[in-house]
Amino acid sequence: MKKISVLLAVTALASVMATSAWSKTLVYCSESSPEGFDPGLYTGGNTFDASSRTVYSRLVEFKHGSTEIEPGLAESWTVSPDGKEYTFKLRKGVKFQTNDYFTPTRDLNADDIIFSIGRQLNSDNPWAKYVAGGSYEYAEGMGFPKLIKSIDKVDDLTVKFVLNRPEAPFLADLAMDFASILSKEYADKLQADKKMEQMNQQPLGTGPFAFVAYQPDAVIRYKANETYFKGKEKIDDLVFAITPDASVRAQKLKSGECNIMPYPNAADIKDLKADKNLKVLEQAGLNVSYLAYNTLVAPFDKVEVRKAINMAVNKQAIVDAVFQGSAKVATNPIPPTMWSYNKDIKDDAFNPEEAKKLLEKAGVKDLSMKIWAMPVSRPYMLNARRAAELMQADLAKIGVKVEIVTYDWAQYLKLSSAKDRDGAAILGWTGDNGDPDNFLDTLLGCDAVGGNNRAQWCNKEFDDLVKKAKQTADVKERTKLYEQAQVVFKREAPWMTIDHSEEFVPMTKNVSGYHQDPVGVHRFDGVDIAE
Repeated sequence: MKKISVLLAVTALASVMATSAWSKTLVYCSESSPEGFDPGLYTGGNTFDASSRTVYSRLVEFKHGSTEIEPGLAESWTVSPDGKEYTFKLRKGVKFQTNDYFTPTRDLNADDIIFSIGRQLNSDNPWAKYVAGGSYEYAEGMGFPKLIKSIDKVDDLTVKFVLNRPEAPFLADLAMDFASILSKEYADKLQADKKMEQMNQQPLGTGPFAFVAYQPDAVIRYKANETYFKGKEKIDDLVFAITPDASVRAQKLKSGECNIMPYPNAADIKDLKADKNLKVLEQAGLNVSYLAYNTLVAPFDKVEVRKAINMAVNKQAIVDAVFQGSAKVATNPIPPTMWSYNKDIKDDAFNPEEAKKLLEKAGVKDLSMKIWAMPVSRPYMLNARRAAELMQADLAKIGVKVEIVTYDWAQYLKLSSAKDRDGAAILGWTGDNGDPDNFLDTLLGCDAVGGNNRAQWCNKEFDDLVKKAKQTADVKERTKLYEQAQVVFKREAPWMTIDHSEEFVPMTKNVSGYHQDPVGVHRFDGVDIAE
């Protein structure tokens, strides 16, 4: 079966490369298969690359290479003086894509906005659980059901969001992937035909590329959207060649089988930079990697145990082994490049003897635990298995027995969010919008327990600080509150903070117009390739 899958993948890719003789084709060697194609349901960057950043658009967008907001499907907007009403004026004449099953009869209007966001706010909505086991994890974790009072249609091209309270990062939140806009007309037809799950399999949006086909674990094909409201892309065909092994991705890049690859092995970067046919973009990542304890399950409900594990692990050795100089040990849950980073906080010292004393103080003996290792490379964690092995060796020195477990990526993300999950899970985050709220509340707030909050940690002192911070527009006041929240975080230790990494994107020299993105996504709108 494995040989057949590889043969199919190679055949599919060869077919794709052959098309470049008559169309302009860019091949992206992606690191893993998407969980699905409805970005509202997921949080994985690989899924967003394959769905929200190709097929879909949002009311507002981030400018290429920054977290600055610019118009998207909304050409303009106004905010009420009390910060509770956001009114968006939609572009006229925006077309939805078509496929063999569906041809739209109208342009984008307010109904599509209300459907796309509204379905994520109400558990009684027929689209709330249309995918088995699925949930709107981002919207729920960010508190959108409690935040948004109503979404009102003023007229076909005007929509108003009414909030229950001011929310400083709200506009930036709407530029995030989960806020992508879907076609209500398409959804209505799927629902009437009892084919709702097709929304997650055959996406249809207003974005720069239209979905063509997906061969699981092998290849995804897109074509330029002829009716894209910003104009047809220079690339005719976009192909995701799914290649989980970073070394194989590098080989494909060097041989010309693909044009761009993400997440190279640290050991390969020097060689990639030396290749005269390639160029390598790099920047400090807006990211963090961490080990999330399940604070609801003994003995990790005790802060002494969490602190003991933190102090038993040599994080510098992990960074050296996994990143070879392209990352720094993390102290806080937000990166040092982000505003409100608390530089006065000291990290838990590497001190195995003190770790033993803390376990004794907690009354914990003969501790056995699981460490979950991510099966995929991410900029913040290139090799989770290696990191877990180093943790395992360090913890053995204080008498803690570690079993390393893993799952395929979709299962890993789903199972690691369970409130009864055993052990501690290696995960990470690249900021979505440049705001500290996207780390502190999204990953550690009480609303995110059972979702993005893999530590299942609900601390009232911390939660009150981050909730208060998002309700004021005063950056100085927000900074003060976030600095205080980081003190609480470090004291309570729901995570072992591991690293903040640099990010590298190697590509062939004939690629132009690609911008490295601070929020970690890979966008292909505006990209060209010389023949």
